[in-house]
Amino acid sequence: MCLAALLVLTAGIPASARELGGREIMVLVDERPDGEDRRSVLTMTLINKRGSQRVRQVESFSKDYGRDRKSVMVFREPADVRGTAYLSWEYDELDREDDKWLYMPALKKVRRISGSSRNEYFMGTDFTYDDMGRRNVDKDVHELLGEEQAMGHDCWKVEAVPVDPRDLYTRRVLWVSKSAHMVVQAEYYDKDGLVKIYRALDLRPHEGFWTLFHSEMDNVSREHKTVMTMESVRYDTGLDDDLFQVSTIQRGRIR
Repeated sequence: MCLAALLVLTAGIPASARELGGREIMVLVDERPDGEDRRSVLTMTLINKRGSQRVRQVESFSKDYGRDRKSVMVFREPADVRGTAYLSWEYDELDREDDKWLYMPALKKVRRISGSSRNEYFMGTDFTYDDMGRRNVDKDVHELLGEEQAMGHDCWKVEAVPVDPRDLYTRRVLWVSKSAHMVVQAEYYDKDGLVKIYRALDLRPHEGFWTLFHSEMDNVSREHKTVMTMESVRYDTGLDDDLFQVSTIQRGRIR
């Protein structure tokens, strides 16, 4: 059979019904529909090894600009972090470094997050600055390891090994839901072994899009956990471009 005929025959077959490679699966994750903009309110609970908890309320906004994305997170409670804001401009271009800023109201200053800080943990959570954004698919080499059930979903199991040897993790193992095209479980490894495990605990359709309502990052190396609970999510509300400016977070007037 000639190549043209084979392409015609496979073009109409759903991705879930034919064999995909690791990179193709991660492209599905990267390109899954999630609206043009999003706004949400969430509770972030930080739990240490003694079981002590710190609870923070956060409001989050993001908007797509073609294949680029701008996002801002604002801490509403408690008082010691109120008004802290994190702004990121994520670029699809592989070799272009994302721009990130953190506004600390106590200092009344905006700090630019440099590339060398991308592996630092964000605001005491178990997410690094690099974990917070979308990762270009071609920053890793992906290999399909098989198919498994995870977190109640039929999944592809994919190994991701970073191209850049300076990356914090030496590899990640990802379980990608075949129906949602989202990562529902992930294991992060460094040169010493398993660092942390991510789990999507409540993932379901909402306003026409698969939406994550409850998740956790269990940092086994620090004996620390971050639990994220979504209180509300809205899509395509027409967010204003001014929301995603450094001057806006510095004024502390994000609504």
